[in-house]
Amino acid sequence: MAAIRVHGSTVSTAAMRVFACLYEKELEFEFVQINMGAGEHKQEPFISLNPFGQVPAFEDGDLKLFESRAITQYIAHEYAGKGTQLIIPESKKMAILSVWMEVEAHQFDPAASKLTWELGIKPMFKMVTDEAVVEENEAKLAKVLNIYETRLTQYKYIAGDCFTLADLHHIPNIYYLMGTRSKKLFDSRPHVSAWVADIMSRPAWLKVMAMKH
Repeated sequence: MAAIRVHGSTVSTAAMRVFACLYEKELEFEFVQINMGAGEHKQEPFISLNPFGQVPAFEDGDLKLFESRAITQYIAHEYAGKGTQLIIPESKKMAILSVWMEVEAHQFDPAASKLTWELGIKPMFKMVTDEAVVEENEAKLAKVLNIYETRLTQYKYIAGDCFTLADLHHIPNIYYLMGTRSKKLFDSRPHVSAWVADIMSRPAWLKVMAMKH
């Protein structure tokens, strides 16, 4: 049995972030499916792994973690010698990588995750999309992507010249948005569009997609 267990759902962007990281690192793990429709994430035994009742929860031996970005950082550091090098040993470059991880969490994600919910998730559950929320968050995301477009004229990836956690953290929301009208926000910016095509075609991400079927 694998020492690493991920409790979550293949629909969850946060869980997908962790799966992608584990596949980049070529690590074996056990996936424990949580039935969110039945509210399993809000009750025991899951709630003892994450008191906030959100997926994913993560175990590596006796270590228990939640919050997807904290989990990916642990994996990248603990298993630094395996698979893709997702962090940078040199402190100044790592500081820049940290900046762009914060940008993803605080600038990109708030708008992108709202759009994912309205345009990607709600239609799955026959819920009505709130057009005002879409309009507001497309405007916010466009401003962030303008900054990304400038950044990506200088570098191949968001934190520099190699693929890192800063790129990986973006992929799940982008995956959903590429199937919606918000795709135009990415397609209309050539450097952003090339970056998206690159990170979405990574073998590790294709393995995450295979989990959905």
